[in-house]
Amino acid sequence: MTTILWLKAFHVFFMVAWFAGIFYLPRLFVNHAETNSLEVAEHLKGMERRLLLFVTPFALFTVILGIAIIYQYGYSWFVAAKWLHLKITLVIFLLAYHGYCFKVVKDFQQDKNTHSGKFYRLFNEITVFLLLGIIILVYVKPF
Repeated sequence: MTTILWLKAFHVFFMVAWFAGIFYLPRLFVNHAETNSLEVAEHLKGMERRLLLFVTPFALFTVILGIAIIYQYGYSWFVAAKWLHLKITLVIFLLAYHGYCFKVVKDFQQDKNTHSGKFYRLFNEITVFLLLGIIILVYVKPF
């Protein structure tokens, strides 16, 4: 039982670190999409790239530790935990979102962004709803 608690503690730690970055990155996209200054745009390119590369290991550790927790609980628990199946689905959406951020950063790097600041404001809200769903599933376990 002690192992599971350590795994959960580090899983939550890396998840919080991941979300801190994934919440902030689209705000940089908003600023980048709305700036008319070449100097500011170049500065934002560096910030976006560094932040995405910084938080990506947190995403990987979150997933690895989640898998380790499932392994510790065992296969029969995994099959019975219907809430977990939905949580994993939301995490897959979150990973796809994270992957799409690489495309956005690349588009900005190449000055090929086609989206407005408003688009990125809405884009930023996706993670809020994913996090809310994940937290409800983990703590309330409605299924």
